[in-house]
Amino acid sequence: MIFSAIAEVISLGAVLPFLGILVAPEKLFNQPIVAEYAKSFGWSSSDQLVLPLTVGFIGVITISGAIRMGLLWVNTRLVHASGADLSIEAYRRTLYQPYQVHVARNSSDVINGILGKIGVAVNVLTQVLTLVSSIILIGFITAALVIIDTTVALIAISSFSVCYGAITLTFRHSLFSNSKTIAERGTQVLKALQEGLGGIRDVLLNGTQPTYCRIYRDSDIPLRRAQAVNLFISSSPRFALEALGMALIAGLAYGLSFQEGGLLAAIPVLGALALGAQRMLPALQLGYSAWTTILGHRASLVDVIDLLDQPMLGDFSEPVLEPLKFAKAIEFVNVHFRYSDESPWVLEGVNLSIPKGARIAFIGSTGSGKSTAIDLLMGLLSPSNGTLLVDGEPIEGNRVKAWQRTIAHVPQSIYLADSTIAENIAFGIAQDQIDMGRVKQAAHQAHIADFIDKSAEGYDAFVGERGIRLSGGQRQRIGIARAFYKQASVLVFDEATSALDNATEESVMEAIDELSSDLTIIIIAHRMSTVRNCDTIVELDNGKTVAIGSYQQLVETSSSFKQALQSSS
Repeated sequence: MIFSAIAEVISLGAVLPFLGILVAPEKLFNQPIVAEYAKSFGWSSSDQLVLPLTVGFIGVITISGAIRMGLLWVNTRLVHASGADLSIEAYRRTLYQPYQVHVARNSSDVINGILGKIGVAVNVLTQVLTLVSSIILIGFITAALVIIDTTVALIAISSFSVCYGAITLTFRHSLFSNSKTIAERGTQVLKALQEGLGGIRDVLLNGTQPTYCRIYRDSDIPLRRAQAVNLFISSSPRFALEALGMALIAGLAYGLSFQEGGLLAAIPVLGALALGAQRMLPALQLGYSAWTTILGHRASLVDVIDLLDQPMLGDFSEPVLEPLKFAKAIEFVNVHFRYSDESPWVLEGVNLSIPKGARIAFIGSTGSGKSTAIDLLMGLLSPSNGTLLVDGEPIEGNRVKAWQRTIAHVPQSIYLADSTIAENIAFGIAQDQIDMGRVKQAAHQAHIADFIDKSAEGYDAFVGERGIRLSGGQRQRIGIARAFYKQASVLVFDEATSALDNATEESVMEAIDELSSDLTIIIIAHRMSTVRNCDTIVELDNGKTVAIGSYQQLVETSSSFKQALQSSS
């Protein structure tokens, strides 16, 4: 930036001798320093100076332009490299947040922050560099103009500065208000897109396109309007200041014409001033535009900073921990849980022991606390009171990550990436590191190998976005195969067979029953047929354990279990 400013000043300073040799070459030739250099080059008359000075002036201008292009290149590379750093760090910190944080926040806000608002931050970084560059350039040009003619320079600089200062104070509050509108409405636009497209099947069936179009329109119009106003505020002063600059030069020309030597003597000064104004006005406008952009995106920058300020619990730069050695039992010891101090208890006083190799089922009505108990067991949530023990040791600190490496989870709704079947079974594993032998074994255990083998592309077949090219049962079986691929010592099935027909569910459950007796299997289910062969069934109601026993024991002793059994059948 400093080199660029110096080059600008040199090109500005070169105007004086250049215009001087054009208007009065003999005066320049009679200067002692010029005459001495002219003789060394063999130039005997003033006319011989015109060509070399013209070539020199062109050379200075060309070098100045090249340096400015170099500055633009460096600024652009620096800003976008910084943008990559910001985006990667924001995404990393978001992924490493506890599960409870993810549950509490809106995904549209997070996605808009990482994609949209980081993009805004990159633009603002560009404007920050532009603002600094403009300030440096204006400072150097001001100094050069003061050296050429102090009075003229001070008049020009003070006029421009007062105008931009007044404009800045006038629009400051509007820019800040618009920045909040842009940040909020940008999230709402993304939310409308996600909800409308994510539920496109229901939208088409129910004919609710007008509703989602209205939601999108109500967010998009204020967003575009705020952006348009900010753009106008940023760009409009240029036209008024250009007119002011021309009027100022005309007025100064009129005033200088009454000095000794008349207008002819003032031409070099006016030329330098005109060139200085031609350089300074864009620099002032760029600086002002950069300032308005920074202030106009202040709210978005605050959101980006919030993403970057997310606390990182633990040292995630450490190598991945080995899975926790699970040898005896998982224990809930007087476990209570609620999501916040103001929210009601989801679990109250749960005491439970799950021996290694056991088949345990959690049943209960919606809202009974089954899924929360499983989230606690998997270390996704931490007890509000009480303790989760594995082999007598609490699951906390670094042990949480080590414990989670021993668990494979099959949720009710399987997320499938728009990639191949093999990549979805070995989810999260780099393509060149996938063990195809394990993939095929897992597919066989999940009873989906026959379907895959019948496909022309086999394990390389793409499943489509969120598995749209597969049936619900096929998606679910890929999710089950994913759990088998992990070769974990604890398998958690959260309504994992709910999308399967009875025959397929029965075959999958038989495959699960045939797994090694060292595997501990946790099942959440509504279908009583799913839990029939479990060693222990835990019945929850309103966050409390109301019955624990085998299938036969609960049939004989639990009236609520018998009612559930009747409704299931």
